Amino acid sequence: MNFKQILAAGVTLSAAALASCQDNSGLAHRSLAPIPPETVALMETMGTTKEAPMLIRAYKKESEIEVWKMRSDGKYAHLKTYPICRWSGQLGPKTHEGDRQAPEGFYSIGPAQMNPNSAYYLSFNVGYPNAYDRAWGHTGGSVMVHGACSSAGCYSMTDKQIAEIYAIARSALNGGQRSIQMQAYPFRMTAENIAKHRLDPNIGFWKQLKEGSDHFEVTKREPAVTVCGKRYVFNATPASGQADPAGPCPALRYDEEARSLAAAKAAQDDARVAALAGEIKPVRLVYQDGGQHPDFYAHVPDVSRPEAILPPAEIALEEKTRAAGKAVAKQAAKAPVAPAKTAAKPAPAIEAAAVAKASEPIDQTKVSALAAAQGSLGVVGDWLSPRKTKSAEVEQAEETGSIRTPPGDATPQKTKAKK
Repeated sequence: MNFKQILAAGVTLSAAALASCQDNSGLAHRSLAPIPPETVALMETMGTTKEAPMLIRAYKKESEIEVWKMRSDGKYAHLKTYPICRWSGQLGPKTHEGDRQAPEGFYSIGPAQMNPNSAYYLSFNVGYPNAYDRAWGHTGGSVMVHGACSSAGCYSMTDKQIAEIYAIARSALNGGQRSIQMQAYPFRMTAENIAKHRLDPNIGFWKQLKEGSDHFEVTKREPAVTVCGKRYVFNATPASGQADPAGPCPALRYDEEARSLAAAKAAQDDARVAALAGEIKPVRLVYQDGGQHPDFYAHVPDVSRPEAILPPAEIALEEKTRAAGKAVAKQAAKAPVAPAKTAAKPAPAIEAAAVAKASEPIDQTKVSALAAAQGSLGVVGDWLSPRKTKSAEVEQAEETGSIRTPPGDATPQKTKAKK
């Protein structure tokens, strides 16, 4: 055997050995697995195809991911809902590296973000940080939807689930879709959920997300997403030039039909929230460290931090108007009677600063760090007031010790705050 024959034999053996390693690991085939036949059949009954564009919606509180597919009329239809095996952190946006937060917002997934060689079976990068995150100075990256049921800031599925979702995404991108929109929410944007969380420090941010959700709900078309003035704007484009995510919004051209339909839905929902405000007590949910869908309770042997998968504690919040009224009445009872004075209106600059502060994303790490001691309302209550002085609703919560688990959850907690 001459040198050329030896070299050729060596190349052949090396290739065979490499193929054998790939076969054993499964990485060579996972990313090429076809969409299950029953899912393809479901697409056909809906009037869509494997190659048609897709859209993803994720909900933390409900621990669900939805996959939607575009039909021939350009509108999206719901294909399937997948229970999330594990997500970590709290309700609220991701703000920095290491906060264990699964992000919330509107993200784009392109071909380069698909990872066929993931250590977590298969994965794709959601695209955090996006323009909104960068405008707020949020840090971190490599946030994925992946398998293995293990999360430290990602949306984690079972291996079987991610194989199917990955195959659907791969087919859509191969079919010509430039990027897949992922809408990530704290919970389903219903009037009931908004009413329940109306005093949560993140409510201003969540109302922005609801606006995008409304645009999708009323049109069933992917909303165009712009970021300017450090906020999301939907179905609007700059009249000229480009929008600066951190700068003031320029003149915008709106899709008036979508805007009108979304505004009508928002008005209807706002009326419903106002009606529910008298029936639903406002709360803040505090998790030990995220959660998982009930379908997986005690059924998945390998899951990250199983000891932290507990029902969230509900921190009862007090309406500001009622709490403020009580505080004023208490002070009036102590003070001597004096002639009434007209309260001075805060300077516009102060008002603007207050609005900006109120809309700033909340650092969820503080909640996660305190969640292990969630029975101590004094500690959690201190965080609920973002400023150094406690808010009236927190003082009221401390007086009543109103911390509990949601109705129906095991072992309600109610602990008097330490003085």
